[in-house]
Amino acid sequence: MIIGIVIGVVVLFLLISSGLSVRIVREYQRIVLFRLGRALGTRGPGLILINPVTDRTTWVDLREQYLEIPHQTAITKDNASISIDFIIFYKVVDPSMSVLRVGNFAGAAQNVAATTLRSVVGDMPLDDVLSKREEMNASLRVRLDEVTERWGVKVTTVEVREVNPPPGVLEAMTRQMSAERTRRAAVTEAEGKKQAAITLAEGTKQAAILAAEGERQGAILRAEGLSAGLERILTVARGLDSNTMQLQYLETLKQVGSSPSTKLVVPMELGGLLNGLRNMLPVDPGRYPGGPSLGEAARKSGEPVPGTDAALGEAAP
Repeated sequence: MIIGIVIGVVVLFLLISSGLSVRIVREYQRIVLFRLGRALGTRGPGLILINPVTDRTTWVDLREQYLEIPHQTAITKDNASISIDFIIFYKVVDPSMSVLRVGNFAGAAQNVAATTLRSVVGDMPLDDVLSKREEMNASLRVRLDEVTERWGVKVTTVEVREVNPPPGVLEAMTRQMSAERTRRAAVTEAEGKKQAAITLAEGTKQAAILAAEGERQGAILRAEGLSAGLERILTVARGLDSNTMQLQYLETLKQVGSSPSTKLVVPMELGGLLNGLRNMLPVDPGRYPGGPSLGEAARKSGEPVPGTDAALGEAAP
């Protein structure tokens, strides 16, 4: 009975000791092992055996984590007081240093972030703080990483979430935004009027060019038509005899004489016209049977030609 109890106690002790001696470390975890208070380095991942009497372990998570920094008040380069909150993303790159070099990383990082934020914002004017978020994030990340690097922690990203300027600055920003939108609207309207004027001028120019081209083509066609008409008249005139031309000339004088005008223009060619008319008069059968025309007979006999001034003078008495 006593031997059985002793054996049972020994087995129970062995089971408890084995349970305390075995550690299963996941892939994203590491164990910093201390033996009698002395650091022996990191262990893991996988199955780790330790001495539960002399060994102590500290678990370290290697995954990327974040730390929220609450609203911090800072003064910009142009003496504007603003409130900023941001997030720090970090990961442990050296498990031993993260345990041995810093006792409370979250508290230490929060205080370092607050002082670093004031330093970065103090070197920037308010407009840059509001508009250049990327530059401010990069500057915060670099400065925080310089501090946390000695702790075996790498700051991967810093993101500013919210910037709250004072109410007076917000009101001024609202007025500035309204003025900027008014300016953009005026510029857009002016650009539209400019483009419309350019388009209208181009249209007027094209219309003037087309009108000039049409007038030129019309003048060319009229000139060609006049040239063809003159050529036709010249061709027809070449086939006419002098008698036809004289008759046409006489008809024109007749029309001039029948006009209501009180002035009568007598052409210088009147004598030549009368001489031509003498040749056109027919022969008087009763007086010159079978003879020449009346005009020719009158010239040969010396008598005045009927219808001329001399004949009219003789007939007047």
